[in-house]
Amino acid sequence: MALKPTAGTGGAFQILDPRDLVISTDNVADTVWENHQPTLTNYFTSSVQVASTTGQFYYNIYGSEEATGSVQFAIAYCDSQGSGSLLYNPNVNQLSPTRTNYGQYRSLVLGDEENSFVFGNQSSSFFYALPVERSGFKQQLLPGTMTLTLSGSANNQPLYLTDDSQLGGAAVFTEAGRVYNMVSGSAGAVFTGVNTSGWSESSGSYGWFLPDVGLVLLNGEALSSSYAGGGIDMESDRTTNSIQNNPQLLFNRLNKGGLATTSPGWTLNSNESLSSDFIFARARNDEFNYSTNPSFISGSTGAVLYDTFINDPQVYITSVGLYNDNQELVAVAKLSRPLLKDFTKELLVRIKLDF
Repeated sequence: MALKPTAGTGGAFQILDPRDLVISTDNVADTVWENHQPTLTNYFTSSVQVASTTGQFYYNIYGSEEATGSVQFAIAYCDSQGSGSLLYNPNVNQLSPTRTNYGQYRSLVLGDEENSFVFGNQSSSFFYALPVERSGFKQQLLPGTMTLTLSGSANNQPLYLTDDSQLGGAAVFTEAGRVYNMVSGSAGAVFTGVNTSGWSESSGSYGWFLPDVGLVLLNGEALSSSYAGGGIDMESDRTTNSIQNNPQLLFNRLNKGGLATTSPGWTLNSNESLSSDFIFARARNDEFNYSTNPSFISGSTGAVLYDTFINDPQVYITSVGLYNDNQELVAVAKLSRPLLKDFTKELLVRIKLDF
């Protein structure tokens, strides 16, 4: 790659030294939700979807009215026994959309149709999947930033959930990358006095947090327990071959959780690695002191117009052009202000290219 200041040396190029090229990677945290909101407190559904057969097992959730907003995440009810939705064929037992959901996430997370989900220390046959919209979580979700607030039925007492990534233990890896337990807490801080490996001995953890695929799984068994027992009294209906709209149950608890007086809604950040190329463009004292500008050189004779510019030329550098080996311009760096250049001055410009 070559560089050429626009106020240059009559078309000459300067080949960059390999030492002038540096590659750096930075981790950039950002909000997940639309309009760069740090917390999502208002939840909306599509009336058309809710009324359709899809609404039995899957909701798209918007951050504002459907007509003006975009999908932020989804709620999928997943049941290994196919309960909570109509069967595809009444003569084929357990084969339903909720079982399809279960199989889809089992393949994504566990990579094996024979494995089952174990939340904390207990196997669970049904759960709720909350996949975050891909454009929101970018490269990955950022562990230790989540606070998910769900409303309980008793006096609207909220349940605050976070991931246990800040406890210091090594992450567990699955086919979908890192896995952390969902526990009682806020913004990565686990509430004291709470079983950090799960919410109870009988029902395991509240679920899993999978930051690398932008996914939260909520343990249905844990949510169905009473508030005193660690749950929110959200009893999922697991009737076979019937329309139960279990996603609506969780949507209602999310909606009321968005109205909590303390830490309402769902706070979550993303994390992205940005690769930057730093290019150091150098103009030494005897370089780039002449210009091809018509005010500098005669267009007819090529002579310097002013005698003072012969022995003491002065130019102002305003930008730096980067060219490939075919002398094709591939990028232009603009300076914040023109810089005076003559034989008594040297110039160093640091150019940053983000990808």
